[in-house]
Amino acid sequence: MFRTALRNVLAHKARLLMTVLAVMLGVAFVSGTLVFTNTISNAFQNSSAKGFDQVDVAVTAKYQDDKGDTVGKTPELTQAMLDTSAKVPGAASATGVVNGFTAIADKHGKLIGGGFQSEGGNYWGDKDARYPLTSGTAPHGSSEVAIDSETAKRAGYKVGDTVRLSIDGPVLSPKITGIFTTDDGNVAAGGSLALFDTATAQKLFGKAGTYDEIDVKAAAGTSQAALKTQLDQALPKGQTETATAKKLADDQAETIASSMSGLKSGLLVFAGIALFVGTFIIANTFTMLVAQRTKELALLRAVGASRRQVTRSVLLEAFVVGAIAAVAGLVAGIGIGAGLRALMGTIGATVPDGPLIITSGTVLSALAVGILITMLAAWLPGRRAAKIPPVAAMSSLYATATTKSLVLRNTLGALFSGAGIAVVIAATTMSGSDGQAPMGLGAVLLIIGVFILTPLLSRPLIAAAAPVLRIFGISGKLARQNSVRNPRRTAATASALMIGLTLITGMTVMAGSLQQAIDKMASSAISADYIVSMANGNELSADVDKTLTTTSGVTATSPLRNAPSRINGETEFLTGVNGSAIGKLTDLKVDSGTFKVTGTQVVVDDDTAKSHDWQAGSTFTTHYEDGKAQQLTVSAVYEGNALIRGIMLDNATLSPHQTDPADMQILVKTADGASSSTKDRLEKALGSNPAVKVQDKKDLSDSIAQVFTLILNMVYGLLAMAVIVAVLGVINTLAMSVFERSQEIGMLRAIGLDRKGIKRMVRLESLVISLFGGVLGIGLGVFFGWAAGELIGSKMATYELVIPWARMALFLLLAGTVGVLAALWPARRAAKLNMLSAIKSE
Repeated sequence: MFRTALRNVLAHKARLLMTVLAVMLGVAFVSGTLVFTNTISNAFQNSSAKGFDQVDVAVTAKYQDDKGDTVGKTPELTQAMLDTSAKVPGAASATGVVNGFTAIADKHGKLIGGGFQSEGGNYWGDKDARYPLTSGTAPHGSSEVAIDSETAKRAGYKVGDTVRLSIDGPVLSPKITGIFTTDDGNVAAGGSLALFDTATAQKLFGKAGTYDEIDVKAAAGTSQAALKTQLDQALPKGQTETATAKKLADDQAETIASSMSGLKSGLLVFAGIALFVGTFIIANTFTMLVAQRTKELALLRAVGASRRQVTRSVLLEAFVVGAIAAVAGLVAGIGIGAGLRALMGTIGATVPDGPLIITSGTVLSALAVGILITMLAAWLPGRRAAKIPPVAAMSSLYATATTKSLVLRNTLGALFSGAGIAVVIAATTMSGSDGQAPMGLGAVLLIIGVFILTPLLSRPLIAAAAPVLRIFGISGKLARQNSVRNPRRTAATASALMIGLTLITGMTVMAGSLQQAIDKMASSAISADYIVSMANGNELSADVDKTLTTTSGVTATSPLRNAPSRINGETEFLTGVNGSAIGKLTDLKVDSGTFKVTGTQVVVDDDTAKSHDWQAGSTFTTHYEDGKAQQLTVSAVYEGNALIRGIMLDNATLSPHQTDPADMQILVKTADGASSSTKDRLEKALGSNPAVKVQDKKDLSDSIAQVFTLILNMVYGLLAMAVIVAVLGVINTLAMSVFERSQEIGMLRAIGLDRKGIKRMVRLESLVISLFGGVLGIGLGVFFGWAAGELIGSKMATYELVIPWARMALFLLLAGTVGVLAALWPARRAAKLNMLSAIKSE
């Protein structure tokens, strides 16, 4: 039986090729994901470890007390603490570190680094060991700066150039005196780093005479732990925290690994989808192979082979196929991992240098996935073949499904589908987070149920195409009959395409609906013409609001200023606004009371009011960050949303309690409304600052939706793998179907059907099967998109279902195109069959 199984593999090399490709693609996706994420994690971890070469113990301010309370005076690391740190026993040196957001513009005035990776800091003395200079000298004074070599390379800067940069609003134009190298992870990820001398950095970042961190280097013979103990004893108790470089490196490595695990999980989900689709193809292939060898297997049974031996022979074939595919997939996956890393460099998301990491776990995972998936998919066809009585198998080519088995299958499919629909609908009545798990379970049950029912559904849906197929004459009629001749095979082929289109359609429906909801939210909640903010989401300088207020054409402004407070023993953030103008700049729906923000009167969003059991007229006491308490009155409760929510009070009331008032956003109303000329005027008034964004309502909604669009495009790209696997399945099914129908095709040729008619028949059959899978996939995708939208709608009042009919038509066209392309080779092969040889074939 072992030799027989091996001979069968060798005898059907061409037929098994598509199966090998399907498994190989799935395995390549899995192994490529593991190689890529392991390589990136290792590179960042090694880079972060290098970043702590010049520090043995880091001292930071203690921002929380033992209760986790953050309200109060912000702690500071003073010059006295720096001096003390440098003098403790075992310390070789101590460096004061200052850092903050610093936006650098390229030579065209555009922001480098995307905002969130744009950092600034201080260069310590004339020669900072943390930042080795590659050219130039250390910066001195407010008119000089040093930048990292990667930023200089990307923007084309060199020593002596003048660069435009911004800290929190005003534009600066210092001269570049030095270019340095760094192991900073933000720079490695495509960000930028600008360094000033220490005094300038302290002044620019609002930390005069203080530091964000003190890095202490141990003297020879002193361990990090011993130095940490000395610092803990010397520095003021309760005001500082110390950590060894080893602890910092370990924590950073853990953070990197955690962030990579999310990426790895996401990519592996799509790899699993590709493998899941591939499972249908493998099962379909082995079902057809077993069916074609029914007489052969029956003869083996007749000469003494047991049922187990027959099943084992099929599984052995699957093992050989799976092993070949797994090895090929592993090799391809290593190439994919290397290619993804190189791709990150081409899109600007650079990573630190490091070797390609191929772990034993990656190799074992690839082999296990490829072999197990193939053997599991082949087990059922092998078991079914072993159950066929030898006499029955010798008398006919196929073992037809019994009425009992069809009834059982349809009943089971109906139960799974009904349960899935019921669970999904029940999940839509729950709140967003509570309904996620039940909806996921319902979706799985429904997909399984539809897959089981697909043979039953194939007949009426394919019959609906009969009027169109009649246009193609006898070829169309034969294509329809061939499509429904073996419903199980048609179902397995169509299901592979169905799954990919279900996910693509569901994501498209959700993305379109979210885009409209965000547009509605922006237009309904904000009546201001523009929203001004920092590119990285940090706080704006208070000077920005003053500048905008005096700009020609501006009729009203209101900064949105966040401040922590304690209310009823809990931390609650207040939003300071311009009380006299906020009503003109927003269009919030008031649930109760009169919208009035002045003095001690505040307005509260409905969720906050509900959590504290407040209503219009309620009073409460707040403790500001300076420790002082004040009683406030709720004048109105409004309907909050993702853009505006929380407790709003007048800045005139809030600002006296803040040590360093700063604005998160500024709402601006202009006399001429939103226009390109008005936007240009505002940007010029702010000094054409690369760090400051001036957005109208459309810009705002587009920037929010950009995240969903990016995710959607990534999903399309990743699901393309599943579609490619589905295409291989259609090709495989048609090729094997042509092989087993050789005699029939020869007879059709003999009675007058020409080669063009044969080609047309095979193509139409493929087209019908693909469109059948497309209709099922789009239908399920719309249902799942609606259901997921109901969960989103529970948290987003403006959410409404939007069905992008043009996209749906495009997806159906895609399914049809898949069918036509997949049929090219099988149709050509069928047309080339010699009619006499085909008629004589068994």
